[in-house]
Amino acid sequence: MPDPGFKAGLEDVVAGLSDICFIDGKEGRLVYRGYNAVELAEKASFEEVVYLLWNGKLPTRAELAELDRELKANRTLAEPVQSALNSLPPSTLPMDALRTAVSVAGIYDPDAHANDMEANRRKAVRLVAQIPTMVTHFERVRQGKAPVAPDPNLSLAENFLYMLHGERPRPSHASVFNTALILHADHELNASTFSARVTAATLSDMYSAITSAVGTLKGPLHGGANEQVMYMLQEIGSKENVKPWLERAFAEKRKIMGFGHRVYKTEDPRATVLRRLSRQLGEEANDLRYWEMLREIETTITASKKLYPNVDFYSGSAYVLMGIPIEIFTPVFAVSRISGWTAHVLEQYAHNRLIRPRAEYTGPTHLDFVPLDQR
Repeated sequence: MPDPGFKAGLEDVVAGLSDICFIDGKEGRLVYRGYNAVELAEKASFEEVVYLLWNGKLPTRAELAELDRELKANRTLAEPVQSALNSLPPSTLPMDALRTAVSVAGIYDPDAHANDMEANRRKAVRLVAQIPTMVTHFERVRQGKAPVAPDPNLSLAENFLYMLHGERPRPSHASVFNTALILHADHELNASTFSARVTAATLSDMYSAITSAVGTLKGPLHGGANEQVMYMLQEIGSKENVKPWLERAFAEKRKIMGFGHRVYKTEDPRATVLRRLSRQLGEEANDLRYWEMLREIETTITASKKLYPNVDFYSGSAYVLMGIPIEIFTPVFAVSRISGWTAHVLEQYAHNRLIRPRAEYTGPTHLDFVPLDQR
């Protein structure tokens, strides 16, 4: 008989103290270091949010300029990392490529063998700066194109789209992508963040912790939901097909991706913003097909199942309209979440205690050994 306090999947179990992120599931609020994440997404740059997550306060103009300088100076990948990405077969999954690149980068980091706080902060800067380059480098190689070098005159959001497409992005696309990066920056002890903190708690190095996080994010129950939403839309095809398709899906007990959340009991506040941005990009492109299907699905699911959309429901349509391939949606998640991962790893190191939970044992306890010849 399991302990009455047992919670499968550690649901609602408090596993640590943190000043970084707060989720108010009842009110549907996401808070970074005391600031409403939705307000930050509307008013701040991603670089400001990175500084906030790392330092617990918004930067002054001078502090932001210094962080921006550091990030831009560290965007270029070490030659062995580039070679590793170039050598991978085109069939390699983008998340596998990212996991490999992060691990290789850790070997060649100038502070590879240092684990003091200043060295770890420098590693955090390099990871935030270089993961966008890793993602776009491999995507270009995978498509048979030459990688595009980082542009030091562009923000992180602008530069990612530039390195992906080989041309400077529209201001509207850069603005929407900046907002999306902020909305995905952190989400308390989600699976990938928790795995990063477990690894860091052993006093392993930051690159090992982030490699753990990337591997965890790869799982379809964590990082791949917005991909599945887009594949669902492709299968449905049009707004007119939504209700018949949903009826068949309900009858077949298929899971509809992009709905529900273990913490939020109301609409995910990030979905509220991304719904608006999805429509904005659709109107700009004169293509509201995805948005109309999503709204029809949302209306039906909310009415019949009392479920609300989460961050994954509208984000994919916004990415597609910016020319981001579906196959790299999860690596794009990492481009943003590396800010939160590194913040949590730095916090874990600062107040470390080995994370070692117990399991509720359900097997036998007093078996008698039987000699090999008698089995």
